[in-house]
Amino acid sequence: MMPDADTLRAAAEASWPPAAIHMLGPVTLREGQGGGKRVSAATATGPVTAQDVARAEQAMRARGQAPLFQVLAGEGELDAILAARGYGIVDPVNVLVAPVAGLVETRPPRLTTFAVWEPLAIMQEIWAEGGIGPARQAVMERVRGPKAGLFARHADKPAGAGFVAVHDGVAMVHALQVRAHHRRAGVGRLMMVQAALWAADQGAAHIAALCTRDNAAANGLFAAMGFCVAGTYHYRAKEE
Repeated sequence: MMPDADTLRAAAEASWPPAAIHMLGPVTLREGQGGGKRVSAATATGPVTAQDVARAEQAMRARGQAPLFQVLAGEGELDAILAARGYGIVDPVNVLVAPVAGLVETRPPRLTTFAVWEPLAIMQEIWAEGGIGPARQAVMERVRGPKAGLFARHADKPAGAGFVAVHDGVAMVHALQVRAHHRRAGVGRLMMVQAALWAADQGAAHIAALCTRDNAAANGLFAAMGFCVAGTYHYRAKEE
């Protein structure tokens, strides 16, 4: 049985946590500290009014953050309020999930992929090349549950890096980055298999990832590996 939407949302937050969370009425505010949209976006915990949104905007600005909301499937009223206040849609995201058991039937070739913690310097370099700099790497450090960095080699060269953490039986993969000259060589697939092998050792039954809808290559990889779309969401950012 696949994990439900609440389980996947909890796994996403636990495996890529904000620096702090603040409640403001029916709105949850996050302090991202430069860690990206996922750890900076406000979300609704119940019905939200335009006044709630206005207060949230003020609080985000007071913390030096641009107004940003994550809108989940089914939150049509919130979506309409944000649109009316000049928020534009940014980065529609697919929530992808697959059983771990389906990915661990074969193992990567020897000495091609590794699951390690702490991250190696070369992994930090690969992340930085892909825009995953110190602030986003700090998000990984904040994770309190089981976690691992993923490292891949191809043609005897460092080729890719990623991150995986487990929460409530779900292993969530983040920051999967393959160097440009090693793409289309199966490196991403091998890192996902390595993530699944590590997840199985942690007792996780499912593995998940968050992928922007316009990333055709990544969505194609996940589909080919048996992942299904278990949910969607998008961001709305204030157009000022």
